[in-house]
Amino acid sequence: MNVTRTAREPHREPTRTDRLLAALGGLVSAYVSLAVADLVASRVRPEAGPVPAVGGAVVDRTPAVLKEWAIRSFGESDKTVLQLGILLLLGSLALGVGLLALRSRLLGAAAVAAFGVLGALAAVTRPDSDSAVDAVPSLAGAAAGALLLYVLTGRLLTPRPGTDRADRRGFLIVAASTGLAATGAAALGRAVGTPVQENAAASRAALRLPRPASAAPAVPPGAQLPVPGISPFVTPNRDFYRVDTALIVPKVDAGRWRLRLHGMGVREERFLTLRELMARPAVERDITLACVSNEVGGPYVGNARWLGVPLAALLREAGVRPPSEGGPADQLVARSVDGMTIGTPVEAVMDGRDALLAFGMNGEPLPFTHGFPVRMVVPGLYGYVSACKWIESIELTTFDAYDAYWVPRGWAAQAPVKTQSRIDTPRPFAHPAPGTVMVAGVAWAQHRGIRRVEVRIDDGPWQDARLAAQDSTDTWRQWVHPWAATPGRHTLTVRATDGTGTTQPERRTGTMPDGAQGWHTVEVTVAGA
Repeated sequence: MNVTRTAREPHREPTRTDRLLAALGGLVSAYVSLAVADLVASRVRPEAGPVPAVGGAVVDRTPAVLKEWAIRSFGESDKTVLQLGILLLLGSLALGVGLLALRSRLLGAAAVAAFGVLGALAAVTRPDSDSAVDAVPSLAGAAAGALLLYVLTGRLLTPRPGTDRADRRGFLIVAASTGLAATGAAALGRAVGTPVQENAAASRAALRLPRPASAAPAVPPGAQLPVPGISPFVTPNRDFYRVDTALIVPKVDAGRWRLRLHGMGVREERFLTLRELMARPAVERDITLACVSNEVGGPYVGNARWLGVPLAALLREAGVRPPSEGGPADQLVARSVDGMTIGTPVEAVMDGRDALLAFGMNGEPLPFTHGFPVRMVVPGLYGYVSACKWIESIELTTFDAYDAYWVPRGWAAQAPVKTQSRIDTPRPFAHPAPGTVMVAGVAWAQHRGIRRVEVRIDDGPWQDARLAAQDSTDTWRQWVHPWAATPGRHTLTVRATDGTGTTQPERRTGTMPDGAQGWHTVEVTVAGA
């Protein structure tokens, strides 16, 4: 590409070393640009930063097949991997922009500015953006990066007085000093935190959960089997799975939170504060949640004790009737503060099951990662059609009128949880010693319960496992089978039968469009006698 230099452009041809330094200058300028943007975003809104904004746009436009691959490959680190991928791509482009600036300082600076504009557009067009101020972090970062690249390139192209050599020492001093300054400023911004985050953290720390008007029954003593390696009956909050599209966990100030209830069949639009919601009779229940992305034998299922208010009672007070009673709405669309929409059958919410607007989890306010201050919990449905986190709006509508977030991306509009069972111990490819080996795990079929679990060793007959005590039909159930292990390689298989008498089918299917099914198998090698 031939670019005509202006009279003010340098008068020397860059050397190979200059080109290497120019590429480095592009990289440093991009880094400073992102650091400045991050600092500004910490004062405006963390989600408005260019990486979260662009990353969110990428997530929204990524085919469902690729999302499933990312979850399978990287688990709950998929968001980190995505952000690292964006940074690597930006770094590669920055190297090219640095070289471009050697041909034209103005063109190089303009390229940096263009990236800033793209970041700003991504930020203001995100579903959770409600202000043009969200464009400021990307634009401020782009301005800083463009200016720095212009200055750095000038050091390389303008000969030092009395010589024909570039001012490489000046280049390195400017690059190092601005890079260190940007790092320090961004680190300070992160350490101090944003006013929004600070207020949210303070509101959670100050929150006192109400005593339930309907407490959860005590967990039966036999619900937890004394088997090492089995999943605990109650999943600790820190270990509870997290699958969502939020690159930055929303931090919502409980004192400013409002829930909007509106739509078809609602007599009058309502707004509820958290204080008003918690003043209602609270219900405490043990409920197992499962993600539709959970493959056979996968980890994306957990059981917790939830505290909240019955959603059905709130809907009835607002005039809502289920379709079975002549109500006009058959879909409840829950909207999160980050713009996520989740569609739930109104009939399922109002059929008598413990569908909750939950604000407590295992005896404490919801963790931020699990939806503080309020989320939906509906037993018997996969999370993507029921468990809206950071909820701020409930709209009554129909499945014909509106497709929630996941439906256009290939997932089913309605998805009851499928009967599943999993071997927790022994682990795949384990090497147990000969003798009695406890084969154990969990099985779940929320809102139907587990009636039977069977285990098969290699191609032998199915044998009944011993079931732990059942807490409720909405929780998973532990099971154990003592196996007389003999030396050699063996395949262990499990299947469950739910409360309706339906047994898991043998054939495995993928997670799309409405959840995986099939038998879970584990291969182990028993050591020689």
